[in-house]
Amino acid sequence: MSASDRLVEAARAARDRAVAPYSHFKVGAALQTTDGTIITGCNVENASYGLTICAERVAVVKALSEGHHAFTRLVVVTDTEEPTSPCGACRQVLWEFAPDLEVVLANLHRITAVTTLRDLLPLAFNSHLLRRP
Repeated sequence: MSASDRLVEAARAARDRAVAPYSHFKVGAALQTTDGTIITGCNVENASYGLTICAERVAVVKALSEGHHAFTRLVVVTDTEEPTSPCGACRQVLWEFAPDLEVVLANLHRITAVTTLRDLLPLAFNSHLLRRP
């Protein structure tokens, strides 16, 4: 099994652990670090919808809390036929830590698209915009 296949399988397994009692839209994510470590995340919904957290951000927060700060690839798995990419909030959080990230979108049976975070978030808001002259 290739490293890419392991990442997809890890995201599918994470999706199985999603907590989505309101939308019933389960998402799994697997984030690969530069040393090959795989960190997973699943979406966790809350009755107060604004407190829901997406699978991609769960994976990033877990990775950072475990001391990982450099990432190469993210796989997102949903049960849709068409590619389902990270939401805007996830794109911005990912950008902060991995602007060169490869993003693989998959469903329960196959990879549906491969793209980059740069393509998903053109003209991203960066920390350099916060600097004053």
